[in-house]
Amino acid sequence: MSYILIIGAKSDIAKSVARKYAENGYDIYLAARNSSELEDFANDINLRTQKTAICLDLDILDIASHESFYNRLEEKPLGIISVAGYLGEQDKAQVDFNESKKIIDTNYVGIVSLINIVANDFEKRKSGFIVGISSVAGDRGRKSNYIYGSAKAALTTYLSGLRNRLHEANIQVLTVKPGFVATKMTEGMDLPEKLTAQPEEVANDIFNAQQKGKNVLYSKWIWRWVMVIIKSIPEFQFKKMSI
Repeated sequence: MSYILIIGAKSDIAKSVARKYAENGYDIYLAARNSSELEDFANDINLRTQKTAICLDLDILDIASHESFYNRLEEKPLGIISVAGYLGEQDKAQVDFNESKKIIDTNYVGIVSLINIVANDFEKRKSGFIVGISSVAGDRGRKSNYIYGSAKAALTTYLSGLRNRLHEANIQVLTVKPGFVATKMTEGMDLPEKLTAQPEEVANDIFNAQQKGKNVLYSKWIWRWVMVIIKSIPEFQFKKMSI
């Protein structure tokens, strides 16, 4: 068997990624809190693709449990895809540090804890791949979501350094930077249609980029150029803007 470990497997993007990899011959570990809620989804994958999908309980915030979680896997994965994330509420986070901490720990600290463990194993084996879902929000801080964006910026930097470290061990590290995606997390937001991807589009982009050994992926592709423009705005002007 050839397992892919998907972290944060309840999200719409994670489910689309799981389907895509299963359709292309991979077995799947679906890791999430209360993973029993994914049993029907796992059974559907098993029936449709004839590949194995196994649900595993994992709390990305319970750092003390990460090493034992990974050690308990009977078969270690060929790759890991971290889709764990929490958008949170910027206004609340500005006045309640517990909300800030939840955003930072979910989008950065917990992910680093788990990926460190996996990366050390992959480095010894000299094989494997790591995919981390960051965000275009990490490319430049904006007042509407800068705490979430700062956590994603930290994750982007972490993955860049990890890619540098693991290159000699022949391990791919792919940083994925989605823009707007139509998911449960963004439900109710007024998103621009031409800049908004569907989860299936992001999953296809991730699979193709990973299979080709890419380093950084913007999804949709147009976000690469949108962010080039946004990052080029001088700070004296940018700080006055509401975007």
